[in-house]
Amino acid sequence: VENIERVSFSSPWTSRLFYLEIKKKDFAFYRVLEFNKKVVGYAGYWRIQDEAHLVTFAIHPFYRRRGLGKILLNHILEEVRKRGIKRVTLEVRKSNYAAQNLYEGFGFKKVAIRPHYYHDTGEDAIVYWKNF
Repeated sequence: VENIERVSFSSPWTSRLFYLEIKKKDFAFYRVLEFNKKVVGYAGYWRIQDEAHLVTFAIHPFYRRRGLGKILLNHILEEVRKRGIKRVTLEVRKSNYAAQNLYEGFGFKKVAIRPHYYHDTGEDAIVYWKNF
């Protein structure tokens, strides 16, 4: 997971941050995606009452464009729906068109822009919501 994080993000989470996130057992949920017995992607979300916030989502660059992101996102959305969650939110970089296309393909709607959200580049974030 850490390797995927490093090759996927310009400001990756540290090992310590992943450890602290996983310890939040009451409201933080993380899943990995395996392909040919190898972890190729992961996602994490926080449950806050009847909402979920997708806090991280990545597929290793070598395994992108194979439909694996769709498989992982579908699994996460099915899981949150089964937990009784009514809405899902997330932020994505304004320049990350592939992720935007993925989320929009699953019915997420752009609702806002967060100016200068990403501290490493100052890039804006697009806020998405999906209602069930």
